[in-house]
Amino acid sequence: MKQQQHINAGKKKEARKISGISADQIWVFFEEGGMTDFRTKLGVEGGGYYYYGICTAGGMFSAGATHLAVTPLDVLKVNMQVNPIKFHSIASGLNILWKEEGPSSLWRGWSGKLFGYGVQGGFKFGLYEFFKRRYTDLLTDERQSIVYFLSSASAQVFADIALCPFEAVKVRVQTQPNFAKGLSDGFPKLYSREGISGFYKGLLPLWGRNLPFSMIMFSTFEHSVDLIYKKIVQKRKEECSRGQQLGVTCLAGYTAGAVGTVISNPADNIVSSLYNKKANHTVLQVAKSIGMVNLFTRSLPIRVALVGPVVTLQWFFYDTIKVLNGLPTTGGVSLGVEGDA
Repeated sequence: MKQQQHINAGKKKEARKISGISADQIWVFFEEGGMTDFRTKLGVEGGGYYYYGICTAGGMFSAGATHLAVTPLDVLKVNMQVNPIKFHSIASGLNILWKEEGPSSLWRGWSGKLFGYGVQGGFKFGLYEFFKRRYTDLLTDERQSIVYFLSSASAQVFADIALCPFEAVKVRVQTQPNFAKGLSDGFPKLYSREGISGFYKGLLPLWGRNLPFSMIMFSTFEHSVDLIYKKIVQKRKEECSRGQQLGVTCLAGYTAGAVGTVISNPADNIVSSLYNKKANHTVLQVAKSIGMVNLFTRSLPIRVALVGPVVTLQWFFYDTIKVLNGLPTTGGVSLGVEGDA
């Protein structure tokens, strides 16, 4: 009897180490026998299909939903990039679109935003968690920043391959009103005109935009979470309530989005202009026509207004989905689960 009590006490102690979840909640899993190793299910030790599956599903929902919500701003952003003389400010640009093409014009390309960025989000968040686990095991002596950079870059390569066809159709729908109504008629029309290469001619500048953004965004987020817990909250992550943990997620998410936006702005301008050109232009030709200063400044205010809240909401929805499925929030490595493992 005493031996059994000692074993149960050990299990409860182990359960308390998992951040973001109460000890009582985890103990229910142990008592019901629903899983023999909760840490493995979380993917904390050796990874787990359950953990990566939840991360992928959370990434798909968070990215797809938030990008869909800001479609009007995205329509304006793309038009400001390809026609800066006509669409020279946020207020006047929205007014022009509303008067000339009606309110429905602000939702052009919504299907590309929902499905394209949903698929991209699934790859980006799910593979980031996967690669972070693998690189952490492989690069034991390296700084965490190296792990974050490599993990986010590896995930983004696959995410953008999945996104590229959707982005190609979306930009044309948003900037060429007579091209198509959405994905259903846009995909076959683009294929008939340009073949399979038409879907991927913007892949390199898309990588040029999203790889540095993703590397900076994930690294900034992870370090911001650590910094917030250490310097502001001054408590270990597992000592905070779920609401406090999600508050940290939002603050770190906005910081990460704002920093990443500035870094990726030149490539974002190139992507929009490249897809809008009717002739075959190279990346260098497009960059030269835009100009060095405009590459960094054109559409930057609206991108900050657009990307900051989007990234914040993405992280909030993503971590909320993880928490609702019994998983810890992202980040706080040195203070959370991994640090105690």
